[in-house]
Amino acid sequence: ISACLVGSEMCIRDRIWAPDVYQGAPAPVAAFLSAGPKAAAFAIFMRVWFTAFGAVSDRWEPVLWASALATMVIGNFAALVQSNLKRLLGYSSIAHAGYVLVAITAHSEIGTAAVMFYLAAYVFMNVGAFAVVGYLAGRGERRLEIDDLAGLGARQPVTAALMTIFLLSLIGVPLTGGFFGKFYVFRAALDSGLAWLTVLGLLNAAVAAYYYLRILVVMYMHEPAEASEAPPPQGAALRLALWACTAGTLLLGIFPSAILGFVNAAAGAR
Repeated sequence: ISACLVGSEMCIRDRIWAPDVYQGAPAPVAAFLSAGPKAAAFAIFMRVWFTAFGAVSDRWEPVLWASALATMVIGNFAALVQSNLKRLLGYSSIAHAGYVLVAITAHSEIGTAAVMFYLAAYVFMNVGAFAVVGYLAGRGERRLEIDDLAGLGARQPVTAALMTIFLLSLIGVPLTGGFFGKFYVFRAALDSGLAWLTVLGLLNAAVAAYYYLRILVVMYMHEPAEASEAPPPQGAALRLALWACTAGTLLLGIFPSAILGFVNAAAGAR
């Protein structure tokens, strides 16, 4: 089975089951599924793609090109109509897999480094977002609609601020890890002559900004809801997870060189 077909099958499968699984699974499990298996799958994909099919990669570029575009479009446009937070993040994770595929399509050392940097940033911002959602959902996860976050900024400003950082990073706003992740991905694509894929990827990122900003509007501009009346996050494990993800997201956005040297060295050794 070729690396391209493996990558396409991985993304198709993600589009089919990811939102349903994320919605039905507890938030900690959904956070793990959104980050761990995806990072492992792309690591295996890159190993097969660059080692076994490096000599014929040009022949498979159109397949990867189309798969990356389809994954971004389906993930982002499906997320636009979601009201359930975990389901929205599920479709969002599909779109982010498309951004990673853009860097793989570049088939270059810069593209390999971009994949590793993007996945590192994605783990922090996505796990952090799921941690906030799981906490606000309450026992039995009964409050999972976007409207359940109404007024969170007024009732729990610290929790709302942490969620804001994760959402801004998912959008790709400067000073967050998500910004440099997207920057390196699209830079790798441009350096490899994938101008149209870069343009379409940037347009998809603009579409994604809408549904993330919709959550921010609900948190800060709507009247408080039941979920916003919950006490601040309790338990050392939850607080540690939230602050660790926040620190990682900001560290990669403010000091990207902290990991760039490592990923560039790893990319050069592939």
